[in-house]
Amino acid sequence: MKLLRLVALVLFLPVISLAAPTENPFKDRLMYEIFVRSFADANNDGIGDLNGIEQKLDYLRDLGIRGIWLTPFNTATSYHKYDVVDYYVIDPEYGTMDDFRSLVTAAHNRGILIIMDLVVNHCSIRHPWFQDAVSGPTSTLRDYFVWKSPALITSEKQNWHNPPGADTTAKNYQKYYGFFWGGMPDLNFDNPKVRQEMINVGKYWLDAGVDGFRLDAAQHVYPEGQESKNHLWWREFRQAMEKVKPDFFMVGEVANKNEVVAPYLKGGMHAAFNFDLAADINRVVVEGKNDSLVERLIITRQRYASFSPDYIDATFIANHDQNRIMNNVRFDVRKAKLAASILLTLPGSPYLYYGEEIGMGGQKPDELIREPFPWTFDDVADNMTTSWEHPEYSVKVSMKSLADQYNDPNSIYSHYHSLIDVRYHHEALVSGSLLPVNVGLKDVIVYKREIAGGQRVLIAHNLSPLTQSLELGLTADGTRAVFSSGDVSLEGDFLQLAPYCSVIYVLE
Repeated sequence: MKLLRLVALVLFLPVISLAAPTENPFKDRLMYEIFVRSFADANNDGIGDLNGIEQKLDYLRDLGIRGIWLTPFNTATSYHKYDVVDYYVIDPEYGTMDDFRSLVTAAHNRGILIIMDLVVNHCSIRHPWFQDAVSGPTSTLRDYFVWKSPALITSEKQNWHNPPGADTTAKNYQKYYGFFWGGMPDLNFDNPKVRQEMINVGKYWLDAGVDGFRLDAAQHVYPEGQESKNHLWWREFRQAMEKVKPDFFMVGEVANKNEVVAPYLKGGMHAAFNFDLAADINRVVVEGKNDSLVERLIITRQRYASFSPDYIDATFIANHDQNRIMNNVRFDVRKAKLAASILLTLPGSPYLYYGEEIGMGGQKPDELIREPFPWTFDDVADNMTTSWEHPEYSVKVSMKSLADQYNDPNSIYSHYHSLIDVRYHHEALVSGSLLPVNVGLKDVIVYKREIAGGQRVLIAHNLSPLTQSLELGLTADGTRAVFSSGDVSLEGDFLQLAPYCSVIYVLE
């Protein structure tokens, strides 16, 4: 019997070059979403800022992060800053343009690329465009937004709003369209001037040093039922950006099924977030049953490839709009580790939501899924933990801070760190094909990742609280375990897999 108890075994293995030639530098790159307000406070005002992020770049690089998605940092009226007041100015709460340039330079020096959240679907009611537009029907900027007389509004009534201070009895009175909220009026992309405004914004930030964009609400630029216009717009935007920076990157938030997402990849977005997979990972970990997760992912990837053979699959577990995985699994660290193991061994360019790697909790309302990152719970002078929001879930009674996890080999942080390291050291885990392995059990997920004519690995995950016995035909002589999150053993033709355990074998 061969008994293994290891976190990571990566000695004498070739490191995959992060600068390996790809069509786009973001392909297969491990990304990290930072909600700027919550991550790191450099000036001790309680609010996260760009300088704080710069001071934590070594932490991110050591973890294995090679790209950062910054949530909006332009001037705005709300704490989350998705209601932009000025697309060309950094909100003073977060810093200055000099701070931004310093952050970009420091990140690039560490091999980390940066994308910014670009909010084009809507702006703030305090944006000068809207302030001008509501001055009256004769405003030259009136057509920057979508207007309709109340008598003509027959559907989506909740999305139409009264202008501030408007005389609702006036003969020419109209409401404006705001899909998400009255404070965020939708822009009218049927107006070519609006499209050019957003192209100008994109060019400005590429010139400022950003490497690309996360496209907020990408499917809502045009109203529902006008998806083809969305596709055309994002192709127009991409073509304009490529003239400034040919290898720039755009990843879209199209929060929908894969058949809706796929057409956005045809000549438009380089990547789109895989919401189907995120839901599947959460479900199988919570329920402890495999419902053909791998087979479903293969279908999604085939559909994506039919629209763009060079697509990048942006995979994730959760983001700033969703309950955190720790709350979904009721703070069971074993299940949270399992979710990470699934995400980081599947193909794609994975996105980690800040604090996922230390088991931060959080569930809606939104402020509580965006709680301060707990660098330490101790009262020390160099603690950069923000205090803008009083946390309810990421607190000392429910989790350990990064400082308390950093040197603990059994912590969720160490699990992420080791797993990411193994991923980088095995080309098959980064860019290998995906093949399901059917073992006849619903409590496990087994699959292979293979490089044609090259490395092959087998991955197995136990979703259950019981040890599982899998007949895989593995032998001690023909396999090499390079990662395990628990006890595994090979007994004849059977693999014994501990509860909630994941294992990665290199097939010799």
